[in-house]
Formats: sequence, structure tokens, C-alpha cells
Amino acid sequence: MKSEKDYSKYFDFSGAKVIKETEGKTTYRIKGRDITINSAPSYKNEKSRGKEEIQVHYDFVIPPQIAKLGQGKFYLIATYGCQMNEHDTEVMRGLFEEMGYQATEDRQQADVILLNTCAVRENAEDKVFGELGHLKHLKIEKPGLILGVCGCMSQEESVVGRIMQKHPFVDIIFGTHNIHRLPQLLQDAMFSKEMVVEVWSKEGDIIENLPKKREGMRAWINIMYGCDKFCTYCIVPYTRGKERSRRPEDVIAEVRDLARQGFKEITLLGQNVNAYGKDFEDIQYRFGDLMADISKIDIPRVRFTTSHPRDFDDHLIEVLAGGGNLVEHIHLPVQSGSSEVLKRMSRKYSREMYLELVGKIKRAIPDAVLTTDIIVGFPGETDEQFEDTLSLVSEVGFHSAYTFIYSPRVGTPAADMEDNIPMEVKKARLARLNSLIAELSRVSHERMVGQLVEVLVEGESKNNAHVLSGRTRTNKLVHLEGPREWIGQFIQARVTDSQTWYIKAEPIIEPSAQEAVS
Repeated sequence: MKSEKDYSKYFDFSGAKVIKETEGKTTYRIKGRDITINSAPSYKNEKSRGKEEIQVHYDFVIPPQIAKLGQGKFYLIATYGCQMNEHDTEVMRGLFEEMGYQATEDRQQADVILLNTCAVRENAEDKVFGELGHLKHLKIEKPGLILGVCGCMSQEESVVGRIMQKHPFVDIIFGTHNIHRLPQLLQDAMFSKEMVVEVWSKEGDIIENLPKKREGMRAWINIMYGCDKFCTYCIVPYTRGKERSRRPEDVIAEVRDLARQGFKEITLLGQNVNAYGKDFEDIQYRFGDLMADISKIDIPRVRFTTSHPRDFDDHLIEVLAGGGNLVEHIHLPVQSGSSEVLKRMSRKYSREMYLELVGKIKRAIPDAVLTTDIIVGFPGETDEQFEDTLSLVSEVGFHSAYTFIYSPRVGTPAADMEDNIPMEVKKARLARLNSLIAELSRVSHERMVGQLVEVLVEGESKNNAHVLSGRTRTNKLVHLEGPREWIGQFIQARVTDSQTWYIKAEPIIEPSAQEAVS
């Protein structure tokens, strides 16, 4: 059974009246609203991988005539999905604040509301469309409010078509490749009173000096963009474009700057970080080389996400084994424990290859903590193939996992596969998998009782102001008692109790005696 959710019929302009066509832009009249399309998304264009050279730009500026656009105004960004979206939000916040806008969490106060969306799973899209339903009433109350949809959903032509036809009160739609155009798009929407659609199907150049507004003690750093793997279930290669790496000197300069600002932890981001550097034609410099160089910078903890087993090479393992500020936590998505399912997913490795890689990692880094992503109920997955997944999870001993029921995405090859597994079977498999992972997590935490751990204190526990929460180097959640002043500090603590998803610990060293630890 193919996916029933097909919005392609919404992307139909046969009943729309063309108002004007200028400079490559077309303005339509649809359901009483003028919609100007600067550029529209296209699955066909998003799939193609040309050889055109990606330029790197260091001269970004907000035009003077727009620089004061937000004075006295407020913005709100709701972010869905992965860390890449979180990082895109940091960039958009930087752009807003350079234009004079102030952040708010109050929708009634906001003059601009952006939904930074995720397209990886169907429920993420459903949430956004539900949110648009709520915001419609706010827009009626406050007609001057600018509503925008951006992020990965905006790169899907079916979604953009649906918004234009069914949610004409939205003012701006833009994609992942033209975030730097936000100031101009805001200006267009504000003064033209038209819906403005600008979604580049082909990835743009790399814009290096975009402003960012970061908060807290942890920072995200994009080291590359896009993905060329084309797993059959995944929309990301279409929404994020082809793989393109930032220059090493630019990444390293950003890490050094964050170290000077006092950030305690950075996470290097990419749809597939360990493909970093494969696109360089003038230098031989891969992800392992970048990690080796960053390990020399005085920043306490360095993480990365997410990696593909196919590109996890021996040099990277060797560099990570050096420890220091490179933490022992490795997120290594497997998706399935069945070689047959992996082949249908086009993951380009087998069960045996994955287990061989895990063995290499554990031999080189004996205290490595592995986490993963797993999809259950992929089209055609048999009971035996699901059992293969359970046995692989047990054999690897994952400490935790993001687990999902397969969700068809329009435009991907898997959406055309026969989805012949009843939903109750999928849910039963997910429950069994989650139960196994919970047991593995509980056992791993029990083994930690009595151990000394370094905790980066991140904040107060949600349920008790006297209890602080933080993370170990291996990304374990820790609860410990202590004063608020410890937030942002490294604390040495001894594990006293284990729960399924977190551990409890008692601090043994005050932060003032901690400098050597970080």
C-alpha cells in the first residue's frame, strides 16, 4: 500500500490568476490572496547532484535600508526537529537582533512568528499544520502579524502547495538554503502585503559570517551541509541539498572564538559529519583531521552528530581514541539489524559490517558509549528481520536509542514500496524494542554506581529546585544536589543510585577546585 498522504494535487495553479511577472518572480491570485513566488521547490531539482562549484562568501551584510526594520518589534521562533534546525534558529535569531528585533516567548506580543520545521517524520509535519490552525486565530486578531514557515518542510513542493492553498494567511515561506535572505523576505512581506515564497531547490553557496545568537554553555557548529546518501526512506537529501563542507580554517576559527567566549561544550553538526571533506578538491582533509585539530583547542568537551557507519574510517577511530576533550559518546545510527532491510533502505552496509565497525570502536575506545537510531516496520520487514534488530541491539549493548515507526515521506523511493505491515504489529515491535533498550540502559547505569564522573551542570531539575541536572562526558543524564551557582560548572561526583534513564550522584569537589578537570 502506497502512502495515502499525497499533497501533490495542492500544487496546482490551474485555477490561479497570474497578476504579474517581473524579474523571474510570478504573482498569483489564489483564494483572495496575492502570492509572489520568487522560487518554488522541486523534487526533481532537489534530487539532482550537479558538479557546479560551491562558493564561500565572507561579505554578508544586512542592507542599510532593512537594518532598522525591527526596532520596537518582537520575534518568536518555534523550532522543530534536529540540532541542525536548532542551529538554523540561532542564525535567524542573530539576523532578527541585528535588525533591532527583540526575542519574546509571548505570542500575543510577537510581531513575527516563524515555525522552523522538520520533515523527517509525518508526526512532525502534522504538528506544524496543527500549529498553523491555532495561529490563524491570532492572525485574525492581529492582522499586522507576520507568520512564516521555514526549515525542511518548506523544501517539499507538496507542503508548500498545501500551505498556499489551505493556509493563505501565512506570509513567508522559505527553505533551508536561503536563510540569509530572511531580512529581504521580511521586508517584502511587510510592505507588499503578499505571501512571499522563496525556496531554492538547489543548495546555495556557503555564507560564512552570518550572525548567530547562542545561549547557555553549549554551542552547535555546522561543519557541513547536505547529504548524498539517499537512503530510500529519507527526505533529507532533498531538503538539505548535496554534501558541501565548510573550509577547515573557518570551522577552527569558530571553535577558537567559542573557546574564548567560555563555552564548555561544542557539538559539530552535519547530516553526515564523517563525510566531511570528501568534497574538497584542493586538499586532503577529512573529519578525522578536523577532530585532531580541534582536540588541540582549549574547549572542555567536543561532540559530533550524526555519523553514517559507511564513512566511519579507521583514522577517525584512532583520533577519537586519543580522548582529551573528544568525548567517549558516539551516536551511530544503524536503522535495522537485518542486512536485507538495510539493503532495501539503501544504507550501503550490512549487519556484519556494522558489527565489525562497533568491534573496532570498542577495541580502540574501551569505555565508549554507543547510542543509535532505529526504524521499525519498514516496508516488508518480517518478524524474523525484526528479531535480527533485537539481537543486534543486545549484541552492541546500546545505552539508548531514538526509535521510530516507519513514516513514509512523499517523494522518497520507500513511499512507493508496499507498506504491508499492520499498524498494531508496528506498535508491538516498537514496544518490544523500547523495552529492551530500557533494560540495557538500566543495566548500564547500575554498573556506574560507585564510579566517579565529571558532570557539566546544565540547570535545575524540572521537578525540584534543590536538585541540579547535568551530563557526563558520555552524555548520561545526572541528578545531584547543589546550589544554582554550580550551573555552567564542571563538578566531580560519585554515582550513588541508578534509574532507567538517569543516574543520581553526590558532588565531592567544589567548582573552585575544579579548574584542572575542565
